[in-house]
Amino acid sequence: MKKMISVSTLLNLLVGTLMSQDATSDLSVHTTRTGVPVGGGSLNASLAVMSQINNNDECDHVMNINATDRCAFVKNTPDCSMEDGFVNYLQVAFCLLPPDLTPLSVILCIIWLFFMFVILGLIASKYFCPNLSAISTSLHLTHNVAGVTFLALGNGAPDIFSAIAAFSRPHTAGLAVGALFGAGVFVTTIVAGSVALVKPFAVPSRPFLRDVIFYMVAVFWTYIILYRGTTTLGETLGYLGLYVAYVLTVVISAYIYSRQKHLRNSRIDSLPHVQGFESSDTYDDDVPCLLAGSDQQEYESEYRPLLQYPESTSQILLSSLNPVDNRKWRRKNWKWRVLKVLKTPVEVILLLCIPVVDLDKEDKNWRRPLNCLHLITAPLMCVLAFQSGIFGDYLIEGQFPLWVLTLLLGLFLCAIVFCSTTNECPPRYHPIFALLGFLVSAVLISAAASEVVSILHMLGVVLSLSNTVLGLTLLAWGNSIGDCFSDITLARQGYPRMAISACFGGIIFNMLFGVGLGCLVQMIKTHGEVQLEPEGLLTWILAGSLGLSLVLSFIIVPLSRFHLGRPYSIFLLVFYAVFLIVALLTEFGIITAA
Repeated sequence: MKKMISVSTLLNLLVGTLMSQDATSDLSVHTTRTGVPVGGGSLNASLAVMSQINNNDECDHVMNINATDRCAFVKNTPDCSMEDGFVNYLQVAFCLLPPDLTPLSVILCIIWLFFMFVILGLIASKYFCPNLSAISTSLHLTHNVAGVTFLALGNGAPDIFSAIAAFSRPHTAGLAVGALFGAGVFVTTIVAGSVALVKPFAVPSRPFLRDVIFYMVAVFWTYIILYRGTTTLGETLGYLGLYVAYVLTVVISAYIYSRQKHLRNSRIDSLPHVQGFESSDTYDDDVPCLLAGSDQQEYESEYRPLLQYPESTSQILLSSLNPVDNRKWRRKNWKWRVLKVLKTPVEVILLLCIPVVDLDKEDKNWRRPLNCLHLITAPLMCVLAFQSGIFGDYLIEGQFPLWVLTLLLGLFLCAIVFCSTTNECPPRYHPIFALLGFLVSAVLISAAASEVVSILHMLGVVLSLSNTVLGLTLLAWGNSIGDCFSDITLARQGYPRMAISACFGGIIFNMLFGVGLGCLVQMIKTHGEVQLEPEGLLTWILAGSLGLSLVLSFIIVPLSRFHLGRPYSIFLLVFYAVFLIVALLTEFGIITAA
C-alpha cells in the first residue's frame, strides 16, 4: 500500500490547487474552458458565461468564476443541484464558510468522506452480511450457492450501491466505470499480489481458470458497450444472465466434484482397511475448521457468571443498545478506542434501527424489547432514507403523510409481538427479522453510497479532476480496502486459496451486477437507453490495463504450474504502480492521444 498517496500529501495538494485557482480567478479577466472571457468581480458576467456554456457541463466551470461569486453561481445553476443525496456538497464547499476558507470546507468534506467509508463498512460487516448469512441458512442453501450469491452480495454491497448511485446521473456515470474497473485492477494486482506475497501457495487450477475466463468475458463486454457509448435492455439483462450462468457453473462444478469425491471414498472404504491410510484432497485443504467460533464460545463461557438471574425487559434493552464490550475495551490500544468513540453514536443508531439474527447463538440473538422496537424504527428508517429521503414528505392522496402511516403500522405490530412473546424464547417467525434487517441495511448502504458519490463529484468539480480518475482511486480504494485487509488476514491464517477465490469471485459479481443493475435501474427511471460516454483516453487505459492484467494472469499462472509465489506477487504490485502512474499522467495531460 506504499504506492498510495498519503492523506497529508493529498490535503497539501488540495490546498495548493485551491489557492492557485483562487489566485487565477482574482485576475481582472478570466477565460473559461470554452474561451469565453469572464469579468472579475461581476456576478452578471459570470451568469452571462453560464448561459453560453453547455447545459450538461455548467457546474464544471465554477472554478473559473471569481471566488466571491461561486456561492451564488452554485445556488443559481440548476446543474449544480445534487438530487441524489441528502446534502448539496457543492454548496457546502462554496457557501458554508467565507471564500478565503473554501479549502477548509473541502477538507471537512474529505474527512466526512472517510467517515462515510467507515459507516459503509460498519453496516456491511455487522448488519448486512450476518442477516444474509441467516437468510441463506434458513433457506438451507449450500455453501457454494451461498458463497456466489448472498456472500458475494454482502461483500460487494458498497460497490454495487455506489455503482447504482453513480449511474443515476450522467455526470457521475464515469465514477461507476472508474470504480468498477479501478477496483478490478486493484483487487487482481494489489490484493492478489499481497496474498501471494504473504503466503505463497498453489491455486486450484479449474476454479482459477473459470473465474478468470468469466471475468475476462465481463470486461470485454463492458469494453464493447463503452466503445458504442450506449447499452440496450437486452445487453443489460445479459449482464445479469451472465452472472446466473457463472453461478450455475459453480454449482454444477461443485456437484460433479463432490460426486466424484464420494465415489472415490466409497471405493476406498470397500478396500481392506489399512491403518494409517487416509484420503485427502487438495481442494479441501484450505477449508477452515471454524475453531474461531468455538474459541469465542469458550471465552464467553469463562466469563459467564455461575448464578444467572433473568434480566428485566429494561435491562435487556439497555444492554442490547451498548455497542462497547468492556473486556475488549480493556485489551485494545488507544487508537482502537478513539475510533470506537467516534463510531459509537452511529452504532447506537444502527442498533436501534437494524435487527440482526444470529443462528449460531443459542438464543438466535433474540432481544425482545429491542426487536419489538425494530418493528417501529426499521420501516420508518426505510421510508426516510430510501432514495435520499424522497418519500419523507410524501402525502397519501395529498393529505396523509406516509411516514405517519408507517409509524402507526409499526406501533401496531410492535404491540402484537411484545404481548405474544417472552424474553427468553425467540418466536418461530424470528428469521423474518433477518429479512427486515437485510432490507434496512441495504437501504442505508444505498443512502451512504449516494453521499459518497456526491462528495466525489464535488471533489471532481473543485479539483478539476475527471470522475473516472476519482473512481479508480478514492472510490475504488475506499470500497476495496476492507477486502484487501480481510484477504491478507485470511492468507496469514493459512487460507490463501480462500483469499484468492474471494478476490476473483467478488469482482465478477461487482462488475456484472454493478453495471447490469445500475443500467437497469436507470432504464426503468428514464424509459430509455443508458448513455455511457467514455471520458477520453483515461477510460481506455483503465479498461485496457484490467484486460491486460487478466490476460497475463491467464498465461503466467498456468505456465508456473498454478503456483503463486513471490516473483508473481512482485510483478502484480509493479504492474499496479505502473498503471497508476500512467493513469495520473494521462489525467494531467502529460500523456495524450496521438
